[in-house]
Amino acid sequence: MALSSTIHQFTVQLSHVDRGVYETLDLRVARHPSESEEFMCARVLVYCLEQQEGLAFSKGLADADQPALEVRDLTGTLLAWIEVGAPDAARLHRASKAARRVAVYTHRDVERYWASLAGERIHRADTLELRGIAGAPLATLVARLERRTALDLSVADDVMYLTMGGEVVEGAVTRTMATG
Repeated sequence: MALSSTIHQFTVQLSHVDRGVYETLDLRVARHPSESEEFMCARVLVYCLEQQEGLAFSKGLADADQPALEVRDLTGTLLAWIEVGAPDAARLHRASKAARRVAVYTHRDVERYWASLAGERIHRADTLELRGIAGAPLATLVARLERRTALDLSVADDVMYLTMGGEVVEGAVTRTMATG
């Protein structure tokens, strides 16, 4: 008998000063049985960081040819392919051919992952957006995760400020551009 996904509900008060996005998000996120809580929480943080019209969680783990998140226009054209984790160079090569914008948010061994891509054959490698989100906000979200989770997330000058239960933690969103 196959295990089913666990549904988590997140209420996020989002204030993304860097991008001028101020919204209340009510997210229902399915956590695949093979997905860690850390990876799911990273997907939620990335969703908040990327919040825009047309953004959606894709089938992700259920379909290996899909990114963690995607942005499509009203015609269904794929505008952005957004990965979470450490996709290999071949996957990024395919992604860069499928979408105008490709972003990767890494939540573990950020510098090592970035170094692993150097010299790899990736279509339009110079346009890849690589970001690191490891740190206190992700760790706090994982530690306090419940089936229904409320949080405030503010982003200013590439620093995330996560507030849960009156406690505020901060962590940088580090950036680099891939060199191919």
